[in-house]
Amino acid sequence: MPKHQSAGAGGSTLLGIEERRTRTAGASSALDRWLTRRILAESGQPPLTIELWDGTRIEPEPPPADIVARVEIRDRRTLYGLLVNTDVAFGDALSADRIRVHGDLVTLLETIYRSADAAIPRDSWKRRVTAWLNRPRRNSRSGSKSNIHHHYDIGNDFYRLWLDQEMVYTCAYYPREDATLEEAQQAKMDHVCRKLELRPGQHVVEAGCGWGALAIHMARDYGVHVRAFNISHEQIRYARKRAAALGLDGQVEFVEDDYRTVEGKYDAFVSVGMLEHVGVDNYRALGEVAARVLKSDGRGLIHSIGRNAPAPNNPWIERRIFPGSYPPSLSEMSVIFEPQEFSVLDIENLRLHYARTCRAWLERFETAADRVEAMYDSDFVRAWRLYLAGSVAAFTTGSLQLFQVVFAPGESNEVPMTRDHVYPRN
Repeated sequence: MPKHQSAGAGGSTLLGIEERRTRTAGASSALDRWLTRRILAESGQPPLTIELWDGTRIEPEPPPADIVARVEIRDRRTLYGLLVNTDVAFGDALSADRIRVHGDLVTLLETIYRSADAAIPRDSWKRRVTAWLNRPRRNSRSGSKSNIHHHYDIGNDFYRLWLDQEMVYTCAYYPREDATLEEAQQAKMDHVCRKLELRPGQHVVEAGCGWGALAIHMARDYGVHVRAFNISHEQIRYARKRAAALGLDGQVEFVEDDYRTVEGKYDAFVSVGMLEHVGVDNYRALGEVAARVLKSDGRGLIHSIGRNAPAPNNPWIERRIFPGSYPPSLSEMSVIFEPQEFSVLDIENLRLHYARTCRAWLERFETAADRVEAMYDSDFVRAWRLYLAGSVAAFTTGSLQLFQVVFAPGESNEVPMTRDHVYPRN
């Protein structure tokens, strides 16, 4: 993605741009102001100020005691776009600097999420129409590869700027209040391995391995043999190089292929952060893969962003950041387990751990924002800032959950009687 050309850095030049923008848009009309109040009303009257391109400021009715932020709409076209398809238009306009937020972005998004959820019933016609307009891309084999390439193959150097040292791009697990992101990601991988009760010499298959951190961790620290599947070329290449540098390439095999091609028999099946990209229509196929490859006394674990009830993904994130993504509810996830008669052994919700993880990523991203802009452009920086801030807000407000589900073949009695293996007593 090439860096955009600068329009000029001098104060007089910027002032001229602002004057031209206002002159083109003209003064706000009575209709513009009415439509702005309509947006506030349909959003549940959140405590924020909307400032139009001519400086007109509009607040909820009745005026709130505290205003959390000021949202500047910089032209009439942006205002009308918000009325047609609010989520996509807001994200696109913020990325393009046609909307500016004055105040803390996370706090603003938390406020909007809570207010809108209360104002718009889940079964309303507006939600149904919006869901139809913003229906996600399908996750066929070719579609999945295209979707993954869109997000994960934009450059390892970019992710290295703000992820932890192991390049773990999934929810961390904070065992202590003062744990660093690095410590929390190590704790997450141990948390997963303990739930699977891994033992030296076992064979593990991983569906969707990211940059290979968990596969390497399982092999190095638990003595297992791992086959890890991923369709991101950049991630597989990075993982293979790292495994070779650690002398683990004989113990870990990274396969650049779709999870649906997995064959063989394994003691454990694990998938961390992939289910969001599978698509509900493919859950039964994923369950069939797990049933086909798990030994009769094997164990499985799926770690996924989810929801308390079925709902569409945020359409701007699905369209601009994570195409084909969909966070499922537990009822939707059950299609993986029930047709194969898997026994669900344990479900844990790590929602607040993910909120803290995303906040750590956002802080590191902000520190590296100038370098990110030099690599891409300012629109890219604003888009990813919104994505990370929106993720924090979605987890803190309960719009998103993080489920870890442990399962086993239904006839297996080789299952734990307690959780002592997960939470060892000191």
